[in-house]
Amino acid sequence: MLVESALLYLFGILVAVVGLAVSIALHELGHLVPAKLFGVKVSQYMIGFGPTLWSRRRGETEYGFKAIPLGGYVAMAGMFPPAKGEGEGDERGRTASTGFFQTLVQDAREVNAESVTLGEEERTFYRLPVYKRIIIMLGGPFMNLVIAVVLFAIVLCGFGIPQVSTTVGNVNACLLPATSERQACEPGDPEAPGALAGIMPGDRIVSINGMAIAEWQQATELIRTSAGEPLSIVVERDGSQKTLTATPFLTERYVAAADGSGIATDSQGNPVTEEVGMLGITAAYETVQQPATAVLPAVWENITRVGQIILNLPQRLVEVAEAAFGPEERDPNGPMSVVGVGRIAGEITSIDTIPIADRASNLIGLIGSLNVALLVFNLIPLLPLDGGHVAGALWEGIRRFFAKLFKRRDPGPVDVTKLIPVTFTVVILLGGMSLLLIYADIVKPISVL
Repeated sequence: MLVESALLYLFGILVAVVGLAVSIALHELGHLVPAKLFGVKVSQYMIGFGPTLWSRRRGETEYGFKAIPLGGYVAMAGMFPPAKGEGEGDERGRTASTGFFQTLVQDAREVNAESVTLGEEERTFYRLPVYKRIIIMLGGPFMNLVIAVVLFAIVLCGFGIPQVSTTVGNVNACLLPATSERQACEPGDPEAPGALAGIMPGDRIVSINGMAIAEWQQATELIRTSAGEPLSIVVERDGSQKTLTATPFLTERYVAAADGSGIATDSQGNPVTEEVGMLGITAAYETVQQPATAVLPAVWENITRVGQIILNLPQRLVEVAEAAFGPEERDPNGPMSVVGVGRIAGEITSIDTIPIADRASNLIGLIGSLNVALLVFNLIPLLPLDGGHVAGALWEGIRRFFAKLFKRRDPGPVDVTKLIPVTFTVVILLGGMSLLLIYADIVKPISVL
């Protein structure tokens, strides 16, 4: 049994790794296809970073895989315009740099110049119209969006999602107040009204006091406001209907917070309680396939959730650090690394208490959410991310528009190599963030169990 569980765990990790690799490959394909359609020379299409494991040249492009499957790239000729006074392949203006960042800028320009073949200067990325450059750079995130929509459609419309039904899932033997020091029934405790009335797990509530019940919330509201009043409850059991009479007990329960974050508290931080009628029954969940119209709202909700995490990333990372190096617990909705995603995938596949279909659905949803994260993260307007190149192209278009409007000289392409220091800083920060998240996912992982 342990061996089987371990193999399932490893299988989940493998699915996550393959899903990530395929997502990255399709992301880069989203850059590659429009680049070739617009005539840009593409020298490499690589999945991963580091040493090359395998590659094959087709035409002018080398396709391959590298050792570290945590990203990918498409090498296009002339990503940066030459500095003023230089032309493609021109050695003029290349003086000795006197500072670290100046050296980085100069090296980037030299590498860029080497990517341009003599006689093919028109096939450079920076010479394309602004809109074509934006299409190329948005092609990657767009592919992640398409993948996310397809995977969410499979989960929602194919498998379905668990929803509260009008069927009774559990019948308590007794009722205890929320503030009770014990929450387990003991001999002598009064029988819960639901059990006393003969309600059984699997019963579907048809009506209460003549009111048809279409949603569990309707039943809950009637029960809560009817403490001490007998209720005529019609249930469907084994294909036939039975009429039962149950009188809700007035008992104490915690009040849920308005934002859904847990239990509401008063000004002193104490849990807020209220007295309501209860029968001691809870609803069963059933998997319900969703209409196609539910897919895009679900994807958008996921996008906004990831966006909120990114907008509050400094605070989120502080919380992760406090959890990793202190006693605090990790936020289950907080950021995680690919190590954390792999662990979650392993846990999903190794849970033998849920059906295989549910495990498959959760895995597919996990890969879909991963693509949403790739989509949103790559749209951040900072180099070397796709959003940084889009921002540079938009700024160039704005400058040229106003120059034309006021009949001024064309200011030319924006020299994004000047942003290399920012790029370097971003890379360092991303590396530090990755190391922190990986460490946290090892010492204090987020778990679905």
